[in-house]
Amino acid sequence: MGAVSSRHLSGEPLSDRLPVFPWDRLEPYKATAAAHADGIVDLSVGTPVDPVPALVRQALTDAADSPGYPTVWGTAALRDALTGWAAERLGARGLAHTNVLPVVGSKELVAWLPTQLGLGAGDKVAYPRLAYPTYEVGARLAGAEPVVYDEPTELDPAGLKLLWLNSPSNPTGRVLSVDELRRTVAWAREHGVLLFSDECYVELGWEADPVSVLHPDVCGGSYDGIVAVHSLSKRSNLAGYRSAFLVGDATVLGDLLQIRKHGGMMVAAPVQAATVAALGDTAHVAEQRARYARRRTALRTAFEAAGFRIEHSEASLYLWATRDEPCWDTVGDLAKRGILVAPGEFYGAAGERFVRIAFTATDERVEAAVRRLQD
Repeated sequence: MGAVSSRHLSGEPLSDRLPVFPWDRLEPYKATAAAHADGIVDLSVGTPVDPVPALVRQALTDAADSPGYPTVWGTAALRDALTGWAAERLGARGLAHTNVLPVVGSKELVAWLPTQLGLGAGDKVAYPRLAYPTYEVGARLAGAEPVVYDEPTELDPAGLKLLWLNSPSNPTGRVLSVDELRRTVAWAREHGVLLFSDECYVELGWEADPVSVLHPDVCGGSYDGIVAVHSLSKRSNLAGYRSAFLVGDATVLGDLLQIRKHGGMMVAAPVQAATVAALGDTAHVAEQRARYARRRTALRTAFEAAGFRIEHSEASLYLWATRDEPCWDTVGDLAKRGILVAPGEFYGAAGERFVRIAFTATDERVEAAVRRLQD
């Protein structure tokens, strides 16, 4: 029996359908930064570094004796928590359990959504020109055509099946206004395009108050053709738990539920219990926001004093910064100071003169970065 091939049935190597994994290109700069006498300050990835809230850990522990298979749709308690949170936090009205669906982290959902929707050759998936790379990856995994936009309502709707919004934006931190959201929802409905809105940073508005696509001022109280994506990774430090969920069109979520049942895509039972606890508490969210606010202020002040210009960045966990030079030059210079940031090119060619600076580092590491920028 011959070796298993990595080729698709078409004969095309699967790897050829995907872009180069961007973070591999950052490894030499990470090595340079790690060689700094005082150690690396890693501001390149938006991964939480602060403790998981105690009440969440307790809920996880209490549910640890879960020998049976969890359900893909989640427990009734979880669905109650999802609908309740979306109503209170997003202003979404009249939600039923059919309007929510837990998923195994938002990245999994983004990467496999086009495939689960049955998209393929001849179909188009659109996303912002500056965007999280997994939108493109998801389109390519399905064999669909990725399309970037500056203004979604100016897209050619021919063949367009899925439209991604991202507000607050990763990487820029830009927040779409109610008018922009409303206009895009109306356009998508007019042209029969399914709209998914990635709102994973909605709890992290600094100079703007992010509004969900599910708010009645945006969607008119109807969830037809729209779904919002939310995550507990940022608001509750649960990136390691892989807890996220969808809210919106019951027909779309019902179809995804059936597909995910067949695929065994289920959130672990202890994580479901932990999610209920996290969504039922706001104190830990306020505490984490305060941490990030302090770090954001310290880093913004230091980078601006060091000659950087910050654009957008009114929300999310990042500063979108430039010195009006090629991004890799900036990355290299900062790496020599022991500071690692993400090149803007990772998020599209339009970011080639920017870097993304995460403020997901400990207070001690943020203070170290500030000192180094002052040297």
